[in-house]
Amino acid sequence: MTKTQVLFDRARTEIGKVVVSSGPTVDLLLIAMLCEGHILLEGPPGTAKTLLIRTLSRVLDLETQRIQFTPDLMPADILGTQTLDLETNRFHLRKGPIFTDLLLADEINRAPAKTQSALLQAMMEGQVSIDRESLSLGKFFMVCATQNPVEMEGTYPLPEAQLDRFLFKIDVDYPEESDENAILERHHISARAKDLDSFGLEIVANAEALLLAREEIDAVQVRSEVVAYVTKLARRTREHPSLVLGASTRGALMMLVGAKAWAAHDGRNFVTPDDVKAVAMPALRHRLQLHPAALIEGVSADAVVAEILQQTEIPR
Repeated sequence: MTKTQVLFDRARTEIGKVVVSSGPTVDLLLIAMLCEGHILLEGPPGTAKTLLIRTLSRVLDLETQRIQFTPDLMPADILGTQTLDLETNRFHLRKGPIFTDLLLADEINRAPAKTQSALLQAMMEGQVSIDRESLSLGKFFMVCATQNPVEMEGTYPLPEAQLDRFLFKIDVDYPEESDENAILERHHISARAKDLDSFGLEIVANAEALLLAREEIDAVQVRSEVVAYVTKLARRTREHPSLVLGASTRGALMMLVGAKAWAAHDGRNFVTPDDVKAVAMPALRHRLQLHPAALIEGVSADAVVAEILQQTEIPR
């Protein structure tokens, strides 16, 4: 097994001690970390979105800060501010919670666009600018944002420019009956999720192991036919009659990078069309804007992506 495979297997096992998940959510979170990407988790309250991210940071031994987004949150509450030291009569920077490895942006769509935009530079460049000074956020900076469905009261839709900076958007729905039963069996004793120490979690990777896994992903080869396949998928979203906004070139690149990581997590050093299809839905769904008529007819972004995947010729 490759180092990347070992990392994924161990992380799934440790996270599974706390969070019961039968889908690819854990794998997509790990891929985002290894691809220097960001994750948006959307789902109703009480579906373990925050718990999952807290557990991920624990097993990867990442420094974590949490911001609870609220309507009165200001950009300075995220980035930090210059404060006056009365003893020296000089200003010094009081760094905000964004200076961390994993930033948990909880309920990000409950803050207005002005506050949400404070993350734009950080998510794209891995640095922030405060008073004309650019400050790096480190090698492992990652935004894991949660949001409630936009139909819920007190939410603000995320701007398209910010949505496009997320590598994946994962829809978190209520669990299957068997999974929900397992959750109740595991957590009914004093709701132990508040204390992760009680689950006996082990750290599965240090900084060196994460960097080695990134090197393995970078070394994954992509044939020109697969690159052309990704290009076709992205371009067809811009031509689809149900959409007024398709995937950007950044979106196409992120889909390809995600496919490389998916291949590495399967133990291969080359990308297949199946790898692209595995990450296409979470990589594209949040970049698409539906036509009003399609919304009335009940068409979803996922349905459009599924249709494009079905109609696009797969390279042999």
